[in-house]
Amino acid sequence: MGRFSPISTAPARERAILVGVDRGHADWSVEESLAELARLAQTDGADVVMTLIQRLDAPVPKTFIGKGKVEELCSYARNLDANVVIFDDELTPSQQANLEKIVGEPTKIIDRTALILDIFGAHATTHEGRLQVQLAQLQYVLPRLRGMWSHLVGEQTRGGIGSRFGQGESQLEVDRRLVRSRISTLRRELNRLEVRRGVQSKTRWDSGVWRVALVGYTNAGKSTLLNRLTGSDVYVRDELFATLDPTTRALDLEEGRKVTITDTVGFIQKLPTMLVESFKSTLAEVRAADLILLVVDASDERLELQVKAVRGVLEGIGAQSIRRVTVLNKCDLVSEERTRDLLRAHPGAVAASASEGKGLRDLLFRIAQEASAGDVTMTVSIPFDKGLLLKMVHERCQVIRERYAQEGLVATVKADERMAQTLAPYAIEDKG
Repeated sequence: MGRFSPISTAPARERAILVGVDRGHADWSVEESLAELARLAQTDGADVVMTLIQRLDAPVPKTFIGKGKVEELCSYARNLDANVVIFDDELTPSQQANLEKIVGEPTKIIDRTALILDIFGAHATTHEGRLQVQLAQLQYVLPRLRGMWSHLVGEQTRGGIGSRFGQGESQLEVDRRLVRSRISTLRRELNRLEVRRGVQSKTRWDSGVWRVALVGYTNAGKSTLLNRLTGSDVYVRDELFATLDPTTRALDLEEGRKVTITDTVGFIQKLPTMLVESFKSTLAEVRAADLILLVVDASDERLELQVKAVRGVLEGIGAQSIRRVTVLNKCDLVSEERTRDLLRAHPGAVAASASEGKGLRDLLFRIAQEASAGDVTMTVSIPFDKGLLLKMVHERCQVIRERYAQEGLVATVKADERMAQTLAPYAIEDKG
């Protein structure tokens, strides 16, 4: 992987061989992990022509898989006209270089991390998203400059899977010094954007807006759920990592309460560490949430493993203590008995089908319950010249009673904890 031109410009879909190593102690079986890798490859424009599995206690230092399996791989690559081999685990730079030398042209050797980075490169649409992806790509590329590219000088037109690496830069132009310089520039720009995002987040806090974040395994149906709940039209595709850039919409609850709900990037097992680091400003939307809706695909047999993977990422970004509600999405695809079993296994979860619009009333009620859990009833006197605050009272609070006095609006309201902090300076004794 190295140059990042859109996959659709390739003359034909890539033919891929997938390679996995079974070490016998992972949560996911090698077959399950390779099935997911196949979906990733298909998302990035490849047809999987074969999968190879080797059982090893530990990877072989030089080539990851054993000598005999490498020879087998070479034979299959020739006979099946495979032009890309994708390993399910991250290869070291030397392993990748050794394998490319043995397998030979025109077959490329990439790993799961490179594949995911390539997909992110294709799906990022905002300025910040593109910067985040490029930072992750360059962090991956830096230790691989010699092993990955030294034999490719002059071959700047290889396309297909992996071709989005180093957008805008040719092989001859890239060296360690330039990559490090670009990484530093990207980090500065992303830090600047993170500060701006922090200001925007503080503005939402000051305005009393209660925040909900949608998180979940990739392709669990988060964007469809956002559309159903808010009546918006976020683009939905049935593929992995269709959503990279966070999308925030307003959501009206009962009793006039308004909240925001944000769709975020989907998670996956073996999510590259550099992606989590690069997307830290985007993931800040999750850390800043008052409530996390953990959306899972009820029809997926790997549901429990996916939930575990998502919880691991939430812990990694410091969001493990935020209140969570599990949403068992796609319940229209499973039996009622299966739904009941899942609800028993996940106490407090809500069963729903975003595509069919089922269970949404229950979900909205649950969100409203969570939003009102810390409500405070208070009486406030707000001067008439505090127009924005007056507007916030009517938009963010449940107004129990109100009257207009000479000094301003006197109202008894039910406010959530955040809004109560904003109104505290205007609190007065309730005289009935």
